[in-house]
Amino acid sequence: MKNTQRLLLVMHKLRDPESGCSWDRKQDFSSLIPYTLEEAYEVVDAIERDDMQDLQSELGDLLFQVVFHAQLAEEQDLFDFEQVAGSVADKLIRRHPHVFSDVVYANETEQHQAWESLKASERAKKEVENHTILSGVAKNLPALVQCKKIQDRAANHGFDWTEIEPVYDKVLEELEEVKEAWHSGDQVHIEEEIGDLLLIAVNLARHMQVEPEQALRKSTQKFTRRFEYIENKVLQSGREVKQCELNELDSLWNEAKIALKKV
Repeated sequence: MKNTQRLLLVMHKLRDPESGCSWDRKQDFSSLIPYTLEEAYEVVDAIERDDMQDLQSELGDLLFQVVFHAQLAEEQDLFDFEQVAGSVADKLIRRHPHVFSDVVYANETEQHQAWESLKASERAKKEVENHTILSGVAKNLPALVQCKKIQDRAANHGFDWTEIEPVYDKVLEELEEVKEAWHSGDQVHIEEEIGDLLLIAVNLARHMQVEPEQALRKSTQKFTRRFEYIENKVLQSGREVKQCELNELDSLWNEAKIALKKV
């Protein structure tokens, strides 16, 4: 805990009204949002690169964001870091009765159902006048993450297909509606139908126990690796990618798929 206390003291010093850092002193909860999000994504990036040394550093940067927010709250007599740590410890104990008490679950499915039930009970205690089933899902989450969370919440209340086949059919139906919108030339309608297609794709991912955000990130990384392969091949011929015919690029794409599988 020595380093934790040291970090808290460093944060307190940075915010000191007289001797602190001018940049740190002028920050507030809202101004820190982009930095907090950036640090979270950099943690993910380090994990995906399997760079444990960088992961240690990035986790520290993310922890600093938590400490920064806690410092701001303490200055406003809202809460402090100890209360943040205490609340999450209490929550973890409460949500793991099979570890911290004598509850026994038959399997992981039953355990997951109990977890969701506990979360629902906790949400019920925080209900406000305008509460709805979908309230409480953060509005600034990445779109795919938010979409899945909302669908999960609706599914927990019975609004979901019980089989996967209707989801396949709905994907094809939405794809046809995208085509119809495209032929109409109405850009607003096209955007709407593309959004519906993406939404049902997230639903399909849910039914296949796939995290859509992670799946898209991996596919984007795969696309990047293949495109960079194409770019390197083209540069070796003394040209730029935009100078090549599409059929040549398509051939190089297929070559990249085979070559990169061997890596």
